[in-house]
Amino acid sequence: MSQLEDEAAQHTSALGPLVGLTREDIFGAVAVLLRETASDPQRLIKHSQSMGEDMIKIMTGKSELAPHPKDKRFQDPAWQYNPFMRAGMQYYLAVQKGAAHWLEDLELDDLEKDRARFISTIIIDSLAPTNTLAGNPSAQKMAITSGGLSLIKGLKNAYDDMVHNKGMVSQVDKKPFKLGENVATSKGSVVLRTEMMELVHYAPTTDEVYAIPQLTIPPQINKMYINDLSPEKSVVKYQVDNGIQTFVISWKNPSKDQGHWDMADYVNSCREAMEAVSKITGSKKVNVSAGCSGGQTAAMLASKLAADGDDLLGALTLMVCVLHPKQNDIEAGSLVSKNGLELARQRASKKGVIKGDDLARGFAWLRPNDLIWNYVINNYLLGQDPPAFDVLFWNADATNLSASLMGDFLTIFETLAFTKKGEVEMVDHRIDLSKVTGDLFILGGVTDHITPWKATYRSTQLFGSKDVTYVLSQSGHMQAILNPPGNPKAKYYVQKDATKPLPETADEWLKGTEEVAGSWWPFWLEWLQKRSGDKSKAPAKLGNAAYKPLDPAPGLYVMEPC
Repeated sequence: MSQLEDEAAQHTSALGPLVGLTREDIFGAVAVLLRETASDPQRLIKHSQSMGEDMIKIMTGKSELAPHPKDKRFQDPAWQYNPFMRAGMQYYLAVQKGAAHWLEDLELDDLEKDRARFISTIIIDSLAPTNTLAGNPSAQKMAITSGGLSLIKGLKNAYDDMVHNKGMVSQVDKKPFKLGENVATSKGSVVLRTEMMELVHYAPTTDEVYAIPQLTIPPQINKMYINDLSPEKSVVKYQVDNGIQTFVISWKNPSKDQGHWDMADYVNSCREAMEAVSKITGSKKVNVSAGCSGGQTAAMLASKLAADGDDLLGALTLMVCVLHPKQNDIEAGSLVSKNGLELARQRASKKGVIKGDDLARGFAWLRPNDLIWNYVINNYLLGQDPPAFDVLFWNADATNLSASLMGDFLTIFETLAFTKKGEVEMVDHRIDLSKVTGDLFILGGVTDHITPWKATYRSTQLFGSKDVTYVLSQSGHMQAILNPPGNPKAKYYVQKDATKPLPETADEWLKGTEEVAGSWWPFWLEWLQKRSGDKSKAPAKLGNAAYKPLDPAPGLYVMEPC
């Protein structure tokens, strides 16, 4: 995998408090910054003098300012050996350094300081010389060696994005991928279709299967085939190849007319899918796995089933999912305000849905170095195609988010609903995860910037389950999940003594862990198989008389354009 692919894969989009971030919150943070700056002219003069001293050192060749060793923008040798390039870089670093010192000196509370730091970083990153042809030696060399063709290709790429990608720089080359041909190729069939979802039953590939089936609940803002990308990184294929009866929900992409779909509707759909899976397989239990916002939906489903005294749920797997959020979990979280959340609700309600590309655009501009400038340099300045990478192809295939569901997600965030025992009402019951007692497997990712692993760990303390396993994968958000056997760099962390209950905090848990080389998938599969009952002969056909096969996997809903 190329460096660009690897970096981008760590920053795939996810549903969280960012859907409640409004431009007013961003402008408000800028206003606080300007107000505090103007309140003390002496402080401004002090920092201006300090920056002036740095500028003089740069002009006289005496500056020792150097980029951080991990800053990939200044790796070209020209930044070190070309005096003009070196000076340009040092001017930028002087501004970066001055801004950091100035922010530390402002009399702001911790939350305001976090907001100011986040906003200033976005602004300063946009000023990096590497974002321009004149300030990017790699792009200049490419222009020379290609005889100017790289510049022509860059202009063409920019034009194509303006015309075909709504002005956003492309993160992936979609042309090599086709659903059902080289992506989402596992054999199966839709066995249930409703207005909201399709239920896909995947064909067994073993002579015998475990009695208790597995149902996967995907996030509502991306399509379900993340579970079945290329065959070598397909969770679906791995499950059926190891005797697990596998079912996956595929959500319908809501239009404005479906903006009323709320958490209750999605939970009821999940319950309907579980009941169908139970009837098809004859199992009185259904194991469930879910990731990201699908994990929040699965947790709500588990709470509702427990409240109703329905013991259909077997073991539950939650991947890169935060049920107990805190405002400082992610960098942009400091920008979210109560007023902003209410404005976001009102605007979404007026539109009916939040468009998938609008969600992606907003998310990208909150991590511009990783999701904007990387591609500006690659696609426009270097004149290269964006990477053709299946994870990025899936990530670009975002779906709309209904206004009502977004409102419910924001309510969960505001009220910390999953942390309260019966204090918050949603989905026709009082949410109480302490009543959920089934076995639990929770996954986090070490470098996950979207659902930070310490935030995912808090979920271990919310359920009434006595058997809780937590695994930490050495990767980022979706890469933490898509971590199949065979990757020589793969490793994960588990608690050394599995007989002990998990400690209260992530830091305590980390002290008692051991590092294991390889993918966590075999570890999880063994855990799942132990909770999947006995083996019996694999069914010869998909579905049953009541749930007849309709269309081949991955179904029709994933084929619908966004």
